Amino acid sequence: MQEIRRLLRPYAVETVSAAELKLEEPEETGDTFIANARLKAHAAAKATGMPALSDDSGLCVDVLRGAPGIYSARWAGETKDFRIAMEKVEESLKEYDPDERTGHFTCALCLAWPDGHDEVFEGQVHGLLVWPPRGDKGFGYDPIFQAKGETITFGEMDPDRKHAMSHRADAFQQMIDACFKSSDD
Repeated sequence: MQEIRRLLRPYAVETVSAAELKLEEPEETGDTFIANARLKAHAAAKATGMPALSDDSGLCVDVLRGAPGIYSARWAGETKDFRIAMEKVEESLKEYDPDERTGHFTCALCLAWPDGHDEVFEGQVHGLLVWPPRGDKGFGYDPIFQAKGETITFGEMDPDRKHAMSHRADAFQQMIDACFKSSDD
């Protein structure tokens, strides 16, 4: 939520999280990141009568046909232990050469209005999956993800540097360009 507030601050947008409003989180039944972002944003817009922004994101491994994908958090189990999730990725990739261990993070953003209209944006950052995990910055799969052209993982990277190139930054920039910038900018 802090990242969203920081990104929207220059546009004088006041943000309130679904948790702060004590909104019930809808079940993520979509089969894509976009579908799940839409479910969450429309549920919040309907419940509050205000525009709502939601995201859905995860890691997609190419040789695993996009897995864990929309199930990225579920691979971490009930306790949300991403060490377990990273170990599942590594176990699945053991037979592959280092140059075949490619993947990307995806972030889908949905900005929904109470009348049912929405705008959707999807960002990605591509890279390699490394083992063992490196770094204690970031969260989730960051310690095993090395963005294309980088020599360190997101887990080792300064957060500001990571945020400038991340899948979320890509999706947010698309949203800013489409929804918050005038043609005079």
